[in-house]
Amino acid sequence: MYDMSYKNNSAMPVTRFGVSIDEDLLVALDEYVRENNFANRSQAIRFLVEKNLVEKKWRCGNVVAGAIALLYGNARHEIRVRSSEIQMEYRDAVLNSQHFILNEQNTLEIIAVKGTSSRLTELSDKLIGIKGILHGKIIMSRTD
Repeated sequence: MYDMSYKNNSAMPVTRFGVSIDEDLLVALDEYVRENNFANRSQAIRFLVEKNLVEKKWRCGNVVAGAIALLYGNARHEIRVRSSEIQMEYRDAVLNSQHFILNEQNTLEIIAVKGTSSRLTELSDKLIGIKGILHGKIIMSRTD
């Protein structure tokens, strides 16, 4: 989980450097800064780099708990079937799952998980990779 109220309170020296970025990406960065109440672009970039480093650590063998969220169309029955098959393969890591019918078009599936971060990442990659998934995301937090 991430604390969006990130502040750089460290006494470490700050190094300035230039970055070249496409205009569309810069617009998206500025929107991200506004949406998450960062003081400036630098603070948002620091947060994103640190977030990436944390996610990299997840790929090791730490035991974590979390949730995998999947959004898909209601008309795609085979997605629910495939999701169930994959969850059975990983039943040691799946705690529970729930389906929420959001509207006539979409279903949100939330899968509660616990296990090694590498195993959960593997599971989420398989689930998110199911053909027809509109959006998928995993969140994890260490349990110790």
